[in-house]
Amino acid sequence: MRKQALLLLASVWGSLWAQTPYIQAVDEYRPAPGQFVNTLPEATADDTPETMAAKCTARLANNARQMVTLGAWGGYIVFHFDHPVANIEGQRDFAVWGNAFDYAAEPAIVMVSIDRNANGQPDDEWYELRGSEYDNALTVHGYELTYSYDALKDVAWTDNQGQTGTVPRNSFHQQEYFPLWLADEGRLTFSGCRLPDNAELAGKKYLLNAFSYGYADNLPNDDAEGCSMDIGWAVDSEGRSVSLTHIDFVKCYTAINQVCGTIGETSSEIVGAEDLHLDLSLQQAASVKTLALPAQQASVLTDLLGRRLNAMPSRGLYIKNGKKLIINK
Repeated sequence: MRKQALLLLASVWGSLWAQTPYIQAVDEYRPAPGQFVNTLPEATADDTPETMAAKCTARLANNARQMVTLGAWGGYIVFHFDHPVANIEGQRDFAVWGNAFDYAAEPAIVMVSIDRNANGQPDDEWYELRGSEYDNALTVHGYELTYSYDALKDVAWTDNQGQTGTVPRNSFHQQEYFPLWLADEGRLTFSGCRLPDNAELAGKKYLLNAFSYGYADNLPNDDAEGCSMDIGWAVDSEGRSVSLTHIDFVKCYTAINQVCGTIGETSSEIVGAEDLHLDLSLQQAASVKTLALPAQQASVLTDLLGRRLNAMPSRGLYIKNGKKLIINK
């Protein structure tokens, strides 16, 4: 047991030498239909969720800065860095880079997660970062939408608000708009939050107005503050603020469901992400203690939300007497 604990601690220390502030890998890529789907990145019916995640990794990892589309409302991507990103009080913690420019904002909601079960997978609870429109009366929480596949046709959708519509095809993009590697499913359902439409018709031109803060692909990349995110904005599914010491995974999904004439559906694009305080994140990781505790000590432990544990937890990151530790069990 002690040897295992020491090996885990050595792994934490050893991994600090080669770390970068950029995306290490994409864990999941599940876009909604859209005019750039199957081209950014290129996809065929022979692809799988695993090969598509690898293609996205090649476009985004190590600051490659190649675009990945998320498609229409609900389409998403999940990625991680090569270290936990620390939540530094009073600071923006990480940035997500997109394809926005003036009057061409296609906002994506940003969510974060901690690898509580220490299995290296993004299968724990997700927390939304509360952006400027979270409390907007026109924002729809608990939104759900389903797209139906019909080869090379406008992609029909229905939502849980009693509305129907399509992701329309256009003459500029002739490929299939439904993700080819998911076509056998026939239908794609997404759930989350729908932000208010941001399009304004000025004469014959659509202006896609940016929101104030808190969304990816919302403000131009040269607006560093506008593209940056604060882990302190995290809320749970009930909208209650949560206190997270760090995050391990990031999820971005297209947050607006609208079609703007000839420019088509609003679809978020991602070109990268960056830990804005790498040194502080690495210092926090290095300060974590690795311990194997007897079961009777479970009562002194809390999880990362401050909830006291009544039983010995599985391997993961916890708090003991105000200090972070890894349980190696």
